[in-house]
Amino acid sequence: MSTNEVKSMNTLDWFRDDGDKKLVVGVAGIILAASFLFIRSPVTEPATTVIPQATATYDYDPCCGYPCLNQGVCMTWPGNNYTCDCTGTGHYGTHCEIPTWSAWLVKKIKPDPESLHNFLTSYGWLWAILNRIPFIHDKLMAYVYLSRGDMVDSPPTFESDHSYITLNAYFNESYYARALPPVPEHCPTPLGDKGYKDYPDVDELIKKVFMRREFIPEPHGTNVLFQYYAQHFTHQFFRTDYKKGPQLTKGTGGVDVSNIYGLTETDRQALRSRVNGKLRTQVINGEEFPPYLKDVPGYSMDYPANVPIPETGKFALGHPFFALLPGLFAFSTIWVREHNRICDELLKVHPDWSDERLYHTARLIVVGEVIKITIEDYVQHLSQYKLRLTFEPELTHGTRFQYHNRIHAEFNHLYHWHPLIPDALEVNGTSYAIMDMAYSTAPIFKHGLDEFIHSMVKSRAGALTNRNHANVLYPILKKVIENGRLLRFQSVNNYRRRFGMKPFTSFEDMTGEKEVAAVLEELYGDIEAVEYYIGLLAERPGPSITPLTMVNIGGPWSVKGLLANPICSPKYWKPSTFGGEVGFNIIQTASVEKLFCYNMKSQCQDIAFKVPAGTP
Repeated sequence: MSTNEVKSMNTLDWFRDDGDKKLVVGVAGIILAASFLFIRSPVTEPATTVIPQATATYDYDPCCGYPCLNQGVCMTWPGNNYTCDCTGTGHYGTHCEIPTWSAWLVKKIKPDPESLHNFLTSYGWLWAILNRIPFIHDKLMAYVYLSRGDMVDSPPTFESDHSYITLNAYFNESYYARALPPVPEHCPTPLGDKGYKDYPDVDELIKKVFMRREFIPEPHGTNVLFQYYAQHFTHQFFRTDYKKGPQLTKGTGGVDVSNIYGLTETDRQALRSRVNGKLRTQVINGEEFPPYLKDVPGYSMDYPANVPIPETGKFALGHPFFALLPGLFAFSTIWVREHNRICDELLKVHPDWSDERLYHTARLIVVGEVIKITIEDYVQHLSQYKLRLTFEPELTHGTRFQYHNRIHAEFNHLYHWHPLIPDALEVNGTSYAIMDMAYSTAPIFKHGLDEFIHSMVKSRAGALTNRNHANVLYPILKKVIENGRLLRFQSVNNYRRRFGMKPFTSFEDMTGEKEVAAVLEELYGDIEAVEYYIGLLAERPGPSITPLTMVNIGGPWSVKGLLANPICSPKYWKPSTFGGEVGFNIIQTASVEKLFCYNMKSQCQDIAFKVPAGTP
């Protein structure tokens, strides 16, 4: 039996307990016996079906047409011929089109991603019951962790400089990994063999499909605090090395909190105070803030040389990019305060500990807080699941889950959520346009950090959809699309297939309306030629904050990246790692509300990723 078959069968484990195993095995035996009578067995079929010639002769790479189905691998041969390697796909045949009995059975009983997603986001009364039954809830969470993790190839198989497997995909971690290889070179069209010979003009595409006519608010009440959390959180691992190319990264493979502490050891050492494990801070107007850049010798930030910024407006933060907007500065400040607060708590029970141990233990605790808040507050709101999402890493212990992660180029590309950004942010009666806040912390020091935080909570974010990009973000969007073309991402339909979804059948099927569908059809000519990022944002709205394709592609990378963190592994996940019960309890009780309330000067209220009830 292949690995994929074993994985598919294991996904059913969540609903059976030990007492049912004999019954399940007996029923499985009957099904197996019947299957041998009526369905061809995979044992009798070679894993790789080699055909002497392709069914047609091409003047270009025949793999441009993606003839191999069900994740079969297309391999070219002399004379423009090809074969499909069906190994491990659960399918066989010339194009891996025939399912084995087990693959057929799983497909029949397993709900498709759209149906499953609709179920998870509906029937609130049912989920209210299931969420209160610990045994069932744990089984459901284990299923979420394992089924999502199974969709991410480990070890990674592809990188952006080759359309076939290389050792670079695993050993050269300066590459982003790839879920699908680049479109083969020398194809008749940019996406293979469908659509026009050239990409649509990028400026025409942006103006017709992406630019905001009027602000469209996010329909679930998502606020600007959510938008800034997404930006602050993801930039710890989305660190594209643009000087070398969009296929390369300067970051690590997951949640390393380098956005708080610095990416390199030199940076991390520079930001430390060397007293009781704490980070450097200064007091401004009676409140604790990160240090000025001038007070941290040798440290650098991405402040543009052509923008006049006073020395008292430049700060040393964990990420050089976080000087860009005051919302990122606010999150940076809160996390610095939280680290130092944790050090105080640890010092109460470990007065004998050194500065070094206090620092490293607090950093481990912060990693745990980040993961818990991300799962239980951020992803819960993002998905709109009625299933209560919980951070319980022990549910993966003793399972097939692998504690290793690589960031994928497609995940980085997917996370350009600029439609969330409103045209302006109102703080205590003053309206600040996006560019008014660029490279400026002035709104925070004019109105106070607490007031700025409450403004983010009360301000609506934009909807993640087409025709909702702010005009000032035009250059960024253009670069995103151009980088996707440079990386030769496959079509959005191919990514839907890769993650188990049915491909869009038409432009109207994708957009759910006629106007934008007609524009896209004019620009692309064929639904199979629609680019990855374009399709992600052009898709009709769904029950979550993002459209369905984005949830089902981004979800596996998110879950794998969070749960593959070393602190979630059996050897790490224990009280002693975090300074005893005091540190372990900080993680297990963390929430976005507590994060802010513990670190704000005034009384906090309504801290969440949704605007308060009654907000216009």
